[in-house]
Amino acid sequence: MRRCLDALYNATLWLSALCLVLIAVLVGLQIGGRLVDGALKLLGLPVTGFQILSLAEIAGYLLAAASFLALAGTLKGGAHIRVTMLLSAFSESRRRYLEILAFAVASIASAYMTWSIAQFAWYSFLFNEVSYGVVRVQLGYPQAVMAVGAAVLTIALFDELAIVIGRGRPTFRSVEDAITLGKEG
Repeated sequence: MRRCLDALYNATLWLSALCLVLIAVLVGLQIGGRLVDGALKLLGLPVTGFQILSLAEIAGYLLAAASFLALAGTLKGGAHIRVTMLLSAFSESRRRYLEILAFAVASIASAYMTWSIAQFAWYSFLFNEVSYGVVRVQLGYPQAVMAVGAAVLTIALFDELAIVIGRGRPTFRSVEDAITLGKEG
């Protein structure tokens, strides 16, 4: 089970990275097209007029997808912002109870967020909602990707809750402690 969960978190991180690469490629193509057109214009030749329609909108959807898909992997890697200064003021046993409480609340809030986003995506599919841009994008698709990212985050939060209840320390605690002590590397 552990290997399956870790593979899921890694897969969503890779998909997140792929979304960022797609943004870079699309923006690079757009800039390249403008540079070529500028050079052609300077030479007195006809311009190509290369343009990626609705680039800002598509890049926004890809950025939202990248952000949501990266949530679980960054949680497991200790990259989320937490209140470590407050937690370090407590003894190890009290800190454990605070972390259990925090993960329980976060798991429930994340489950609700997942349900809400999934319901939102479902209604977008039902009513065939599309974007206003030149390229009509069915809004249910980016919303569904956000729901998947939120669902994997929910799984990761429940996973960490179970780990803290069982072992007493979250999996990312050693990374977090190294950052706090300035010994990351």
